[in-house]
Amino acid sequence: MHLAMASAGLLQTSLIWVAYGVAVALVLLVAIITTFTWQQPRDRSATVSLVAIISLTSVLATVLLLPVDIALVSSTASVALGAKKDWATPERVDSILLTLKIVYYSLYSLDALLCLVVIPFAYFWYEEYDEVEEEEGLSGSGSRFWNAMKYTFIFIALVVILFLVGFFVPAATNDHGKHMDLDYFKRLLAANKGEKALTFATGLLMTLGTLLYVLYTGAGLALLPVSFIKSAPSISAPQLSATTATALERNRESQRQLEMRNAGRSEGMSQKDRREMDALLREERTLVRRERLAAEARGDGRSAIVRAWTKTQAVFRPLKLLGGILLLLLALVVWVSMLITGIDKAANSLCKQHCGYILGRINVFQPVNWLFVQSAKVFPVDYILMAFLVFIFFDSSIAGIATVGIRFLWIRVFQIKKGRTAPQALLITTVMLALITLAINYALAMLVAPQYAIYGTQRFCTNTPIVPGAQPDCSVHRDLIIPCSEASSNPVSKDVCTPTVMSTFLNRVTLNWPVFGAIDFWAQFAFLGVFLVVFLTSLFRTPKLNLSEIDDEAEADEEEGLLASTGRRFGATWQDITGKVTTTPSGDQYGTNGSGSRA
Repeated sequence: MHLAMASAGLLQTSLIWVAYGVAVALVLLVAIITTFTWQQPRDRSATVSLVAIISLTSVLATVLLLPVDIALVSSTASVALGAKKDWATPERVDSILLTLKIVYYSLYSLDALLCLVVIPFAYFWYEEYDEVEEEEGLSGSGSRFWNAMKYTFIFIALVVILFLVGFFVPAATNDHGKHMDLDYFKRLLAANKGEKALTFATGLLMTLGTLLYVLYTGAGLALLPVSFIKSAPSISAPQLSATTATALERNRESQRQLEMRNAGRSEGMSQKDRREMDALLREERTLVRRERLAAEARGDGRSAIVRAWTKTQAVFRPLKLLGGILLLLLALVVWVSMLITGIDKAANSLCKQHCGYILGRINVFQPVNWLFVQSAKVFPVDYILMAFLVFIFFDSSIAGIATVGIRFLWIRVFQIKKGRTAPQALLITTVMLALITLAINYALAMLVAPQYAIYGTQRFCTNTPIVPGAQPDCSVHRDLIIPCSEASSNPVSKDVCTPTVMSTFLNRVTLNWPVFGAIDFWAQFAFLGVFLVVFLTSLFRTPKLNLSEIDDEAEADEEEGLLASTGRRFGATWQDITGKVTTTPSGDQYGTNGSGSRA
């Protein structure tokens, strides 16, 4: 019997790890596609591409470890009985937690190594490349390597300083009230010098990531669903092609009239006519490029597969709109849930700023946490939802970085755009995403779904045991089964409730270094404010078709084939599906003239 139970437990935990392995494999594919989609084709570097792919895979694998953490600790307890499962002996639980810690430390160490050593080296390695000097033999790989290492040593020194400061600076002590007598808080304070150094370094990096998270993830969470809703183009590819053809014919007719007017003049064109002809020639080049872009958007001259994919994208635009609406509702629910938890923590935290506003238990109805607890009744819906929520925050961070760009104060240093991202910008973006990942883990575990992220679906029985020291029995009294919480003083909870490794580590950071906890907590309100401002602005601001921007991009890169999609009309979607133009009585569809502006 016990052997069967142990086998069942091993099977369940193994399936969770297998699912995580499959997810990491898919993440690797996503990282490869993302890197080559966003990077500028003309400036691709094999070193930069490889580092970016490995870094993005590592960051995404780190983000996806939280649902695995929750799933593993939840699998050790029976929700129906409020007790540990028979196979979940203390030794087996410790083994699961140890495995999780090893994976966490490995991934975070890899992230730190990539962000503070490998990516800076790749950045300077790329910057040191000079094509002319390489061809003339004035600069070799050896000198390039040492120049890159010289600048990288600065970041290596930074890592050493972080750990030295964390090793020697005193952390918080047990002098903040009676709540520190609880077993949960005692375990958080029980850390050796090495763990304190690690928590200090992580806390500092998490705080830096929180500043980026407030700006980029806050804006991206608002912009991501709105971009889905406004994804249908206001002018279709056939419509743009027809309008451009009309403008091009008008342009060339004007050129012929000028040439005929000056045909018999020995002195040639007048200065006025020459200026007009030059303007017409420039406009003609622009219209030819625009006509080519419209043809590429329709799939002209491409394979049948590409044309079919173009049609499929147009067919599914209404579904994209529906997905955007659902995503918008989810973002609003998450925003409300974070606000509720933030207010609850500020008002009812056990130790306020002394421990990073650890709450203990939820005192107000919280929609997202309730949704996870209810979905846990149908395995494995809650884990899928958590993984989906993690991806939403991560994708929002990418959307925010792509929209805002990499800036120093108000000056844009790099632009992040599909097919136009410089290698340096790609590497910097990867570092930013790694830092933001720490902040996302904090937000999910501490505000979005605090109780679920800490204890998952674990509950414990508060019924008085028949024999002192025995495990309580709630098979009859199901009403005595309550959710696990940090503030519980019931001795049974210590045996049943196992906090997730991530929540323990985050709470250890905020408890041992309260300044980090206070900054990270109050920054969540700034995040909510940024989301609200960007959401209202993007919701009520009418998008405009900017053909001038399209023309500038096409002129900068003749090989790039893209078509703007910045409106909301379904007429354009229907025309892209049918490939036909719907003419208007005026004959000038959508008011697009030859100069690339809107009439």
